Amino acid sequence: MLKLGYFILLKINVIVLLFFQINAFYSIKFAILLKKINLRNNYMKLLASKTALITGATRGIGRGIALTFAQHGANVAFTYVSSDEKAKALEKEIESYGVKALSVKSDAAIFASAEQLINTVTEKFGGIDVLVNNAGITRDTLLMRMSEQQWDEVINANLKSVFNLTKAVQKPMLKAKKGSIINLSSVVGIKGNAGQSNYAASKAGIIGFTKSVALELGSRNIRSNAIAPGFIETEMTAALDEKVVQQWRDSIPLKRGGTTEDVANLALFLASDLSAYITGQCITVCGGMLT
Repeated sequence: MLKLGYFILLKINVIVLLFFQINAFYSIKFAILLKKINLRNNYMKLLASKTALITGATRGIGRGIALTFAQHGANVAFTYVSSDEKAKALEKEIESYGVKALSVKSDAAIFASAEQLINTVTEKFGGIDVLVNNAGITRDTLLMRMSEQQWDEVINANLKSVFNLTKAVQKPMLKAKKGSIINLSSVVGIKGNAGQSNYAASKAGIIGFTKSVALELGSRNIRSNAIAPGFIETEMTAALDEKVVQQWRDSIPLKRGGTTEDVANLALFLASDLSAYITGQCITVCGGMLT
């Protein structure tokens, strides 16, 4: 009887040992599988481990770019000039994708503020891989009615800001020997538009600036490209008369207005290594408007 009890106890110990061995084996296999899945997910995220700075990102195209970059693994710093509430909300939304976010209240049109912004972001994230110059305003009116202030405000906000940030971001990008600069221009900068001479001039200036920077910094593996959106439907266009908006849609070959995602997807491509051999270009996102 004693021998039988000892035999049963021995069998139980063997079974328990086998259980833990099998459990350990499958735990290791499961861990390896999880690692492969994570590696695959990171591979699919085009901006994994990159840091992007986007100006004017609390609404419209800038917001769309910020969220798309976050979805693809980038840590995102962005600027805003008015609503603290919107900035904090966007910060939380970016962080929900498992990346880091930083909102900075800063006016890109002020040279000293731009330099301080670059320093702040570099200290926080250790560098800047992608700069998106998106901040901009409009002060639309016919030239005969346009004031000097209306002209200066648009040129400073739309064009001088691009100079300020690009000049400031050179230092960390040159140190890293890599970088992608993406400037938001407009189809208006290519074809002009009545009542928008100040806006058209600023956006045309961005194209020339972008190409010049591409020539200057190309040898340092820093790329510079521009995006020229056409009619993009945002909260700003939602306030317009629906009949007017529909007329614009009908005039476009694709028969619809663009979305912020349409622009953000191109920005994603230009920010990623998929566009490693593309620089000095101005690419339109206009549904064929300029065809």
